[in-house]
Amino acid sequence: MNVDQVTVHFTPGTLMILNIVLALIMLGIALDTSPKDFRVVLTHPKPFVVAILAQLLVLPAVTFGLTLILPVTPSMALGMILVACCPPGNISQVLTHRSGGNVALSVSMTAVGNLLYIVAMPLSIAFWGSIHPTARLLLHDVALNPWQMLLEILLIVGVPFVIGLLLRARLPRLAARVQPVVRWFGLLALVGFIVGALAGNWAVFLSVIGAVLLVVAIHDAVSLAIGYSTAVLGGLATRERKAMTFEVGIRNAGLGLGLVFTFFGGLGGMAVVAGWWGVWDIVAGLALATLWGMHTKRRTGSISGNASGPATPAAQTR
Repeated sequence: MNVDQVTVHFTPGTLMILNIVLALIMLGIALDTSPKDFRVVLTHPKPFVVAILAQLLVLPAVTFGLTLILPVTPSMALGMILVACCPPGNISQVLTHRSGGNVALSVSMTAVGNLLYIVAMPLSIAFWGSIHPTARLLLHDVALNPWQMLLEILLIVGVPFVIGLLLRARLPRLAARVQPVVRWFGLLALVGFIVGALAGNWAVFLSVIGAVLLVVAIHDAVSLAIGYSTAVLGGLATRERKAMTFEVGIRNAGLGLGLVFTFFGGLGGMAVVAGWWGVWDIVAGLALATLWGMHTKRRTGSISGNASGPATPAAQTR
């Protein structure tokens, strides 16, 4: 089966449900975001600058290189590029906390990063896809309009995010009560949706399962490594390195999956890569965060590595 010629079918109603779930996830992130999270970026810009450079430049560039050396079809290559250009996933804060990383920094990077990705994501996909030797032909076939994609992302990401920020500012008690429910419901619904998408198109998934498992595992491991290594090169401390690792390594593949169905007609290789990534990065991220947290606790007696108490967002906890 040629996965480049296969489409993963979703009904308009199912796609609408996916968009609602994605909007709920962004609403949950915004309900947990306060003005101080943005001020942290202004007062301690170095970690944020390093994270943005890693996500917007290093990760897509390295992904581009991986698509040239790994056994992928053009649609799978475009799927990898799409995932690399997605904003960070909201579970990055959960994993950062579990690993003993700097959660305040993670929240700040996710909040500001998602706003930047509203504009950066469609432009990044269009750029990297257009220079790829094989995937660019698919972009030509679908006639990708980055400005139309910008509008779609604005509706799915931007509007819920702004609503959440306003609710947090005007009705903080209500926001605090509903935020955990919205956040976890959105996350569980997204995982269920992705699993359902893979199960509902099992024949397509099975046709490329060998390559997809290998490619996504390598791509995800490289993404996590990029987050950690750029944090080391940027001179960040241990807890900030952990936050950076998950901020770069965990991508919002659910949003990517929605864009695959909206703009690429459910193209098989793209849909399978984005769908499996949404499952695998949670599994791999949880494993890494758990091992990291256990190691830190054994070494220092505290999961944060700071027995004297919580650190500030820019604390240098080595």
